[in-house]
Amino acid sequence: MTINNKQLEFGLDTFGDLAFDDQTHQRISYSQSLRNIIAEGKLADEVGVDILALGEHHREEYAISSPDTVLAALAMVTKRIKLGTGVTVLSSDDPVRVYERFATVDALSNGRAQIMLGRGSFTESFPLFGYDLQDYEELFEEKVAMFYELLKGEPLTWKGKFTQSLENAEVYPKPEGALDTYIGVGGTPESIIRAVRYGFPVMLAIIGGEPARFAPYVQLYQKAAQQMGRPILPVGMHSHGVIAETDEEAYEIGWHYIKKSMDKIGEDRGWPEMSKERFDFEVEHGSYYVGSPETVAQKIARTMPQVGVERFDLVYGTGGQLQKDRLRTIELYGTKVIPRVKELLRSGGK
Repeated sequence: MTINNKQLEFGLDTFGDLAFDDQTHQRISYSQSLRNIIAEGKLADEVGVDILALGEHHREEYAISSPDTVLAALAMVTKRIKLGTGVTVLSSDDPVRVYERFATVDALSNGRAQIMLGRGSFTESFPLFGYDLQDYEELFEEKVAMFYELLKGEPLTWKGKFTQSLENAEVYPKPEGALDTYIGVGGTPESIIRAVRYGFPVMLAIIGGEPARFAPYVQLYQKAAQQMGRPILPVGMHSHGVIAETDEEAYEIGWHYIKKSMDKIGEDRGWPEMSKERFDFEVEHGSYYVGSPETVAQKIARTMPQVGVERFDLVYGTGGQLQKDRLRTIELYGTKVIPRVKELLRSGGK
């Protein structure tokens, strides 16, 4: 599939996995994990990464439950990198407060804020904030609709079922420009159509299997946009990865930590433990980008045209990797991988 090389973006995503100390290899505190993310964001900014996206979770193994707060801190220590989420769980939040918080981050960052709205693949936030999982679909649909209206920046009159009703309400602060908004999609046609209906670009979470199987979703997005008279906006993807100087070192880190993370999730969801064969498949043919800068760059450059995406985000630090390994992944991604991917895409993969 043809992609526009002039619109390419390369990001990094993190869920704030609780890290392990470089010396003691003991798990560090939530506080230190959050402070580490600030250092990671500063480095990502310095090495030329386009965007840093933070995922919202309410689970023991993740430090980030309030990504907009962390993004506000990052706004003060970065200069050019976009600051986003991946995702903000809108279903269990208040669209008005979400809008206000991200308008604030946008002001502090001088227009660099980006919000990615999602239903959330984890459901801990629903009972935590008093929502019924039986309303999972309706909650998101209503709140996306409300958020869409808020983005217009006009006084809002709104009749809500799961949200508050408003009469000619103003919401502050007002961003100086349009608030950059994506929809995060796990892989359902309905989610794609919803994004098109509201005119939002899409980010695909490709966390397992062959990436090319998501190409039909990109094609659906483009076809639906044409049929609805909507602009064809960029589609992106995110996948897990580890980058080191050699394939062998990256593989060792990835096998230990990515497996640990996936096994923890699988334990909660009734999945079998990740086998070596499964991990090897994901590295060679699937959705893990593990290896030296050249290996990872070659795979990204193959995948982006196959799927039809113009943005690629690497999920780093999965499973609580050592801080030195996280920083190395960030540095190599920015200084080696991104320039090489652009070169490969310009030259047709040569």
